[in-house]
Amino acid sequence: MRGSRLRWWAGAGVILAAVVTARNPLGGDEAGQGRQGQGVQIQPGQECPPGMTEVRHLRCQAPNSPPPSIVDYRPKSTVVAQEHLVPKAKFPVVDIHSHQRATAQNMATLIGEMDALNLRVLVNLSGGSGDSLRQNVDTIRNGPYKDRFRAFANVSWNGAGTPEWSARETAALRQAVKDGAIGLKIFKDLGLRTTKADGSRLKLDDPVLDPIFQLCAELNIPVLVHTADPAQFFEPIDHHNERWLELGIFPGRAYPPDRNPPFETLMGERDRLFARNPKTRFIAAHFGWHGNDFGRAAHMLDTMPNVYLEVGAVLYEFGRQPRAAATFFTKYQDRVLFGKDTYAPTEYPYYWRVFETTDEYFDYYRNYHAFWKLYGMGLPDQILKKLYYQNALRITPGLPQTGW
Repeated sequence: MRGSRLRWWAGAGVILAAVVTARNPLGGDEAGQGRQGQGVQIQPGQECPPGMTEVRHLRCQAPNSPPPSIVDYRPKSTVVAQEHLVPKAKFPVVDIHSHQRATAQNMATLIGEMDALNLRVLVNLSGGSGDSLRQNVDTIRNGPYKDRFRAFANVSWNGAGTPEWSARETAALRQAVKDGAIGLKIFKDLGLRTTKADGSRLKLDDPVLDPIFQLCAELNIPVLVHTADPAQFFEPIDHHNERWLELGIFPGRAYPPDRNPPFETLMGERDRLFARNPKTRFIAAHFGWHGNDFGRAAHMLDTMPNVYLEVGAVLYEFGRQPRAAATFFTKYQDRVLFGKDTYAPTEYPYYWRVFETTDEYFDYYRNYHAFWKLYGMGLPDQILKKLYYQNALRITPGLPQTGW
């Protein structure tokens, strides 16, 4: 028994492995260890061969049974943990990032769902421009729930780079705000696929766009900017990519380098856009795709005081590092807004639970987004109020400012 275990050499922090018995070349007597001769030795820094996993230091082995696929492996957790479901947010919420349009036909249903969630205001970022925007806003104004919905305007990039485009789109944006739009939404096509009048890629920091962003500062409206997608979408789709399953299910979400600018190129263009327009308030959608790197997110906020972050569709980042997330949300409690992106009433409570409780090891609502478990951040009331509605009211004057 003892001869088959690791012997520890106390000195200079060196660990020496004792010779293992011939009965078990992997060491140890625990039940269920592999059969003799099935393992392979690897070198430091080397990975196990495909189909194998490291069972002892630098020793790899394949399972005796055929492994399930990644989509079929659904282990049942044996953790017995306290559960505090939060079907309704503790404080009223502004969802600053939605694409749900309120119509005369669906408005009553939406209000019932929103009330159950304590969702006070739903902001449609796909408001459009011209007649489409006016119709959206008029539906809200003339309906029985005019303080529960708002819309952002959008810009057309067709012809960008010409004086005619600049004059047309600035006039359209000015009219959109006069008609009731409370902000401008920039979709991810800008920088990725949109081209200028001469056919070249329209970069986010192209000076031809400055009149639009300068007008937003003049009109005192925020600009919510969705740039790129998660960095993993730009990386090789291999077994090291933690979004492999999502990219396998939705291959169109990948950005091959032969047809798209690199992720870091887009981030640099976005940041230069923010820095060159210091009087314009920008909201970086999806936490700027930096929810996995709080140091980078902090640098953005520290160096660009006109920038804010919203949390739409990246809950899985906060839930897997709750202590670091809570520290960030505490330090930058005046710079983070709530947003959800996809309107799905069954999914909002996961946000409430992560933000409001200290629950441990619970599921995310989309397995292909995150195969890991979530943990609660336990944010205090002061920060919850800022996250849920106070910050949004401060930087978006067009939101209902009373009744909170």
